[in-house]
Amino acid sequence: METFSKARDFVQHSRYMRDRSNVLSGLMLKDIDEPIRDIVTALGKLPECFTLQSCYGHFVWDGQPDTHNLDVLPLLNPGLVRYRIAYLALCIEKGDRGAYLRDRLAAICEIDEEYVQFGSPGWFWQQYPNSYALQVEPKRFASQDEALLEHAEALRVQSVRDVLFQRVRELLADNEDQEGAV
Repeated sequence: METFSKARDFVQHSRYMRDRSNVLSGLMLKDIDEPIRDIVTALGKLPECFTLQSCYGHFVWDGQPDTHNLDVLPLLNPGLVRYRIAYLALCIEKGDRGAYLRDRLAAICEIDEEYVQFGSPGWFWQQYPNSYALQVEPKRFASQDEALLEHAEALRVQSVRDVLFQRVRELLADNEDQEGAV
């Protein structure tokens, strides 16, 4: 499945409010990976966006076959590791607040541009104009939803993933502080 393409410019999205309401009304927090439920909940409170899909990112190795496990990687090399992509896919409303959010999310790529991408997946954009995804994936696998990695690289991906989600939390806390100051 293609997961990445270059970020697009905003377009008109006349159904934004209806789409946002429909998606948020169908959101089941129990279906969200527990480590990022707080992020998805906080994003749902922002009027300028709504979450389309998300994944914490999962690692599978010999001895850990669960494709949805939330375990950290073992420090001892278990051999090749299958990594299932970590990402946040959002629909962002065209406007000043939406542009500010989009730019701040895109800036998170500075963590490690070899492992973090921000773009507009076409299969989301077709249904929800102004869709963007922030993902953690080795650049050479950026257009795939999983990759087979050596243990050392999988440890790096895990670290980058953890920093990315922490940066998103900080962005949301900054936004909350600015809202409270108004």
